[in-house]
Amino acid sequence: MTEAVAAVDLGATSGRVMLGFVGHNKLSVRPVARFPNLPIRTPDGLHWNILELFRHVTAGLVAAVHEEASLASAGVDSWAVDYALLRGGRMLGAPFHYRDERNLAAVEAIHSIVSARQLYAQNGLQYLPFNTLYQLEAERDSGHLRFADSMLLIPDLINFWLTGKSFAERTNASTTGLVDITTGEWNEALISRLDLPSRLFAPLVSPGSTVGTLLPSIATGLGMSGNLNIVAVGSHDTASAVVAIPATTSNFAYISCGTWGLVGVELEHPVLNEASRLANFTNEGGVDGRVRYLHNVMGLWLLSESVRYWERSGETIDLTTLLAQASAVSSTISVFDVNDPRFLAPGDMPRRIAEWLTEHDRAVPRSRPEFVRSMIQSLAAAFSDAVCRASELSGIRVDVIHIVGGGSQNELLCQLTADLSGVPVLAGPVEATAIGNVLIQARAQGFATGSLEALRSLVASTFAPKRFDPVH
Repeated sequence: MTEAVAAVDLGATSGRVMLGFVGHNKLSVRPVARFPNLPIRTPDGLHWNILELFRHVTAGLVAAVHEEASLASAGVDSWAVDYALLRGGRMLGAPFHYRDERNLAAVEAIHSIVSARQLYAQNGLQYLPFNTLYQLEAERDSGHLRFADSMLLIPDLINFWLTGKSFAERTNASTTGLVDITTGEWNEALISRLDLPSRLFAPLVSPGSTVGTLLPSIATGLGMSGNLNIVAVGSHDTASAVVAIPATTSNFAYISCGTWGLVGVELEHPVLNEASRLANFTNEGGVDGRVRYLHNVMGLWLLSESVRYWERSGETIDLTTLLAQASAVSSTISVFDVNDPRFLAPGDMPRRIAEWLTEHDRAVPRSRPEFVRSMIQSLAAAFSDAVCRASELSGIRVDVIHIVGGGSQNELLCQLTADLSGVPVLAGPVEATAIGNVLIQARAQGFATGSLEALRSLVASTFAPKRFDPVH
């Protein structure tokens, strides 16, 4: 007998609601809704269309209940760092997108109070200019920071609208820069030092906590039962994805590859030394108290944004064909630094890549297939380097690299990563984030049991990854 749950998985470019079925040695997922997640630019900056996103979420939950009336629970995961400010339960404007340009001045303001070295000792986070603490500093001029009585990260906001319960799930909260890396609690001393209102920060809960049921108004409006449990999963999507790594050994590295490539290893304790900070590695919260020791790499954003730019002329790009053409490129291809900050914002990505290559006296691709090959080869090089550094800094010997998420379908990327790292790559499952979301719900509801290793064993026996051996 299997039980059903719904996984709401919100990515930075698209979202999905998946039905998950879990039983004794049984695990399956299937989509019931997929939808775009497109930002909106207004005169004050780049924002998430969060109300439209919530509409898609609720419609997806209705579809899930329509297909499986005995649905036991639902859980929400999303990208990290972004949030809404609220007062009296009402949102004070649409949440800013982390790619908005407003954060650069805020970084300097924060570091004038607490140095980057001091911050790393307290929060263990990789420096990224859009980490939540910098974004909150950027709020000061708007006046919203003084007026707000709470701050909720995106999955916590969705859960608040579903249940009326205000809380902060730990894996996503760990990306704010305001959680103490040693205690796992809000760092009240740092919050005070940065002159942030302590009232903003909701109580922390751990993955696997049942946080409430649907509000009567939501249940009635959707024609659903009010007894649907809402479970806090690893609400940072990478935390859920890492749960579903089909690992059969502890000596593995993972790459959760989509818009971003999150490259790292799983640890019991953080790495907080100066070498780790200078390498820009982050210690983020994982499920069951594990540490996701990783480096953020720009990811397939480079490719997707390039395709969007090429399609602005009205042309339709067939990505499968373009990737096949890129795989067939036999000429020498220039590699660039995918983590250069110029690639962060939306826009003409091919022009920026050409400018980087020209500045560094490297040949510029002459065709779209060559541009795509350069992107994929550069990503594979960045992934390989990050795996090597993660191994060196953590002391973990890496025998295999697991690539999960949408990037696991990119065979050229998987093969080049294996070739450059000299380590076999196991690709899949594609829907690792939703699968991890489902498994944490299932364990919380009592129809899955065991450690993360036991859950991963179930994934490995259900979703056989594709192997890419290094070609020397």
